[in-house]
Amino acid sequence: MPAAKDEVLEVAGRAVTISNPDKVFFPRSGHTKLDLVRYYLAVAEGALRGVGGRPMALKRFVNGAEGEAFFQKRAPTSRPEWIETVELSFPSGRTAEEIVVRDAAQLAWIINLGCIDLNPHPVRASDLDHPDELRVDLDPVPGVSWAQIRDVAMVTRDVLKDFGLVGWPKTSGSRGMHIYCRIEPRWTFPEVRRAAVALAREVERRAPQIATSRWWKEERHGVFLDYNQNAKDRTVASAYSVRPLADARVSTPLMWDEVPTCEAEAFTLATVPRRFADLGDPSKGIDEAVGSLEALLELSAQHEAAGFGDAPWPPHFAKQTGEPSRVQLSRRKREDRPATPKGAVPPPAPGKTVGPTGRRRTTMPLIEIARAASETEARAGLQRWRARHAEVWSHLAPSDILVDSMRGRNTTWTRIRINLRNVPEPERPPQEALEVDYDPWAGYQGPDRSGQLERPKRRPAD
Repeated sequence: MPAAKDEVLEVAGRAVTISNPDKVFFPRSGHTKLDLVRYYLAVAEGALRGVGGRPMALKRFVNGAEGEAFFQKRAPTSRPEWIETVELSFPSGRTAEEIVVRDAAQLAWIINLGCIDLNPHPVRASDLDHPDELRVDLDPVPGVSWAQIRDVAMVTRDVLKDFGLVGWPKTSGSRGMHIYCRIEPRWTFPEVRRAAVALAREVERRAPQIATSRWWKEERHGVFLDYNQNAKDRTVASAYSVRPLADARVSTPLMWDEVPTCEAEAFTLATVPRRFADLGDPSKGIDEAVGSLEALLELSAQHEAAGFGDAPWPPHFAKQTGEPSRVQLSRRKREDRPATPKGAVPPPAPGKTVGPTGRRRTTMPLIEIARAASETEARAGLQRWRARHAEVWSHLAPSDILVDSMRGRNTTWTRIRINLRNVPEPERPPQEALEVDYDPWAGYQGPDRSGQLERPKRRPAD
């Protein structure tokens, strides 16, 4: 079979080679890699408004949207001289040269690497320590309707306005919505995150039935405002990013008057270029609407004075001042232990050393179903479990199915847990062997995500 011919495009005064241009990236629609490149060139003005001048983690799908993705923080060593990079440092203490995109040619070049969506950091390459963007990620629990997400978005808009900020909405291209605010680049990552926590709590206060600021999934309801997307080293799919879904859905900027009636599935690789040509970019003007975090930080101070402590950080971050303890209860100093500890640590599945909540206590009756390399495999395991426990399944609400996207070495993996809170206690099944048992760290000898070179040896399965 003859080798596929490369396609050379003239973009922004440069020749950009597209390898394997006819490779199908979206089997359902038949869109190829070249189609994906041409899409990004058609919306380049808007896409560059979201990523321009920002370091970017590369999330590569070399086998298309249905293949396994891997994260590449370090820029490829083999790259044209016109590809810009900047050195970032991470919470682990490690550093990496990441790509910075400023024009359409550079954009086309990274799409050719197999990047379907774009994942920039909330800082500019000229100042890596001070974000110029507050990111609000509206993340619904399973079973929450799209209409409820839109309602929370509108409440969030009002809260931002009341605290002196202009919100710019967009669909996430997945299950939720994003709202971005440009801010003065004079606050640190912890300060921006602190403002995001205060915002999440205020939205929850105004709309307690539909919004939550609770970090642990088994405690959530409605739509979660993920404040931790503002922690350092977190990236979010930017404006006009195509998402690796079967329908090639796009994270699409909206005008606020569109939000109450918009439908996420209307925005795809096939439809957004025409929308962009007809309407332009609704996020045009975002760079001129720069606001201050002072009012939200004042609200945070009021929360602290009222007894609200810090909210939980992602598990791979160093312990933060004022953060609730992450230490296993049995290992805490006696004087630090609660007089009456709440909850229990759920037992692990047979052959595993860590259960549904790690070493953390919970008051919820959780069991773990699957750990899989892909969500498809994990959900297949869930269906097998369902077939064996049909009488239990009838008691479950959609929010009782907890699907977690977990970070591994260079890829994500999927964990599925079930909250049995709605199942009568005598009918609750015990923790069984996992339907799918995947270990993303198997055979890995390098440092873990915290930067530690020595990892504790895993206990072999019985």
